[in-house]
Amino acid sequence: MHERFRFKNKNELILKAKELGIDLPFSDDISPLLESVSVEGFSVSNRLVVQPMEGYDSEDDGSPSDLTRRRYLRYADGGSGIIWYEAVSVSSGGRSNPHQLWLNNTNSGKYALLNNDLRQAANKLGFNPFLVIQLTHSGRYSKPQGKPQPLVAAPNPVLDKTNPYILTDDDLKKIQDQYVEAARLAALSGFDAIDLKACHGYLVVELLSAKSRGNSVYGGKEPEQRFRFMLETVERIRSEVPQIIITTRLNISDCYSGGFGVDGNSQPDFAEPVLLVNELVKKGIRLINISMGSPYYNPYVTRPFDTPLPGHPVPEEHPLKSVMRMIKGTSLFQKKFPRIFFVGSAYSYLRQYAPNVGAAVVKNGDASFIGFGRGSFAYPSLPVDLIKTGQADPSKVCITCSGCTRLIKNLRPGGCVIRDRDIYGTELKKLIADGK
Repeated sequence: MHERFRFKNKNELILKAKELGIDLPFSDDISPLLESVSVEGFSVSNRLVVQPMEGYDSEDDGSPSDLTRRRYLRYADGGSGIIWYEAVSVSSGGRSNPHQLWLNNTNSGKYALLNNDLRQAANKLGFNPFLVIQLTHSGRYSKPQGKPQPLVAAPNPVLDKTNPYILTDDDLKKIQDQYVEAARLAALSGFDAIDLKACHGYLVVELLSAKSRGNSVYGGKEPEQRFRFMLETVERIRSEVPQIIITTRLNISDCYSGGFGVDGNSQPDFAEPVLLVNELVKKGIRLINISMGSPYYNPYVTRPFDTPLPGHPVPEEHPLKSVMRMIKGTSLFQKKFPRIFFVGSAYSYLRQYAPNVGAAVVKNGDASFIGFGRGSFAYPSLPVDLIKTGQADPSKVCITCSGCTRLIKNLRPGGCVIRDRDIYGTELKKLIADGK
């Protein structure tokens, strides 16, 4: 049964976990989170990651706006070892909304300026963040003009509301070219790595599950066919843009029928994701950001919350079960591929105790990095506070109220409506006044 976060101390949290049959990792010593580590020759100052959370606040041409700059400069001042940029489209038609970031030939210089400013701000505090850009094509969730224009890898009766356009192999080859070009621009713009986004129902992960895609080199019953687009894209970027590191944010299970990494009952089945990761490792990938579920279909899987969106049902499962599913899933891959760095997700529900759980996870070898998406919206300075005081400030943490998600769902600029209320609380008030 779902439950709001009402735990007044760590003992109450741990007791509830035990009542649910969950052995929740917990450590009073948060020092494992503050250890540096070398990733692909880059010294990452700590194990904390700003996860990719879209702000829906770009300029019309996909450039970072003043709001975008403000958000990322707050991350830089906060001291996270990795700043993992939100989803940045590789094309105009693949944008999920009219204000999704989009990297192209006309605006790459603006990304370079932002990255330079981020490094300067972080360097003043003694940090040098590892900068990852998440490159994406929204596929079935493309909405470049604010209305759905789905571009689908394969039919899915669970997700399809209409008869969407099915991308041809020629379409996909052109999109692959766009990924390679975006990777080239990312390297010129000062990013350390590109993330070939393969999660949350977007194009690449949908291709991984495209069993119903017929007469195609990029789909079919065999996993090798369905992996081809992703692996080819990795190979091309490795060959044509050798100066950039390649990584991916990967759904190890979509947790819905017809998705990637699920069995016949829509439960996680990691057999094919393990095969894929093995192939990615062969291609030289050494950093993978783990996720599960879809914000469009089952958001509680990777974003367990106190409060659902208005009009949406309360999940049947307890949020701690969602948290633990992510911890266990990430652990399985970290233990199976110990030389790969895996980033774990779904920690924001834990509020001020998230660093304690994350530290135990890292200490136990169940993940290499701990990521915060909504938590970074609310509390970008968490790493600095952990360094200074050894604990998180309860008055700054995300309260998983879904306010940021509500803004984003309605194509408004996204941020924390509670901790950053002057901007985003005001946006929420406008949204409510509009009856949404």
